[in-house]
Amino acid sequence: MHALSHGTTTAPAAIAVPPSLFLPVIEAEFPRRLHPYWPKCQEETRAWLLEKRLMPADKVEEYADGLCYTDLMAGYYLGASDEVMQAIADYSAWFFVWDDRHDRDIVHGRPVAWRLLRDRLHAALDSPGEHLHHKDPLVAGFADSVLRLYAFLPQTWNLRFARHFHAVIDAYDQEFRNRTEGIVPTVEEYLRLRRLTFAHWIWTDLLEPTAGCELPDAVRKHPAYRRAALLSQEFAAWYNDLCSLPKEIAGDEVHNLGISLITHEGMTLEQAVVEIRRRVDECITDFLKGERDALRFAEDLADGSVRGKELSAAVRACLSNMRNWFSSVYWFHHESGRYMVDSWDDRSTPPYVNNEAAGEK
Repeated sequence: MHALSHGTTTAPAAIAVPPSLFLPVIEAEFPRRLHPYWPKCQEETRAWLLEKRLMPADKVEEYADGLCYTDLMAGYYLGASDEVMQAIADYSAWFFVWDDRHDRDIVHGRPVAWRLLRDRLHAALDSPGEHLHHKDPLVAGFADSVLRLYAFLPQTWNLRFARHFHAVIDAYDQEFRNRTEGIVPTVEEYLRLRRLTFAHWIWTDLLEPTAGCELPDAVRKHPAYRRAALLSQEFAAWYNDLCSLPKEIAGDEVHNLGISLITHEGMTLEQAVVEIRRRVDECITDFLKGERDALRFAEDLADGSVRGKELSAAVRACLSNMRNWFSSVYWFHHESGRYMVDSWDDRSTPPYVNNEAAGEK
């Protein structure tokens, strides 16, 4: 139940996967690869976190590499230019820091700070150039990363990305209210919200600059393509729930599929774990079937025209990276310090977070 880590040590170590989280099909059928730019990417993202003051210098020094945020992206967006890879990696690191601020604002009862941040992020998404020097580093860092992502594809892609991320911000706001008020969503409510808080369509959108091609709606919304994309993201979200369940129970969370199953379906913790695993396994099986349909769709796009050839190649590239997402997510959860709850001094307080409310200063 282990594989060679492509993590942050100079000599890769064997990573043991706990039996409850071990997925033999991932280790057998989804080989892990890393973007060749990854070592440089890790270095540059670490420097960017410092430059943008997104994490205190001591926490960057001690924790940034071990959190493996760049590993996760470098295992996903293969084929991206170095510039695209770096922009995605920085944006992803920002996303994790934002997620931590959101969590700390809930834990420390800071609704005013959260609402201020929420509104500022909405504004920065629509006009990132005007927010590059914002007093809140989280807003300025977001503006910087979004502006860079907007440089790769046409305005139509940018508007779609913005529309999708506005929905993510609103979903985080709903999660803030649920957690503050102690509301555990039903399973169906949770699954709908999770697609947004996990940013399913954002990570899928970013497959396109990676492939160097904006996909038209007719391609992107084709059932075969959309199903493969959704399954890759659902796997990631539910496997994350499986791995983070101990951390989230320790932190009095209400947003986890397991917690919804326990609260609304009357399951024990053990039964909930079995059910999440069943869903995770089903995602993998369904993806392997759906991938074949999507590859046939890609073949059909190659109709002899130059445009058809371009779209066919782009869809193939995107599908290949949807497949990469499975192995990258899997190993991330066993390498990243983000999930090593048992090694924390306080199981409810991650050691890498900044507890200050920057928005209220």
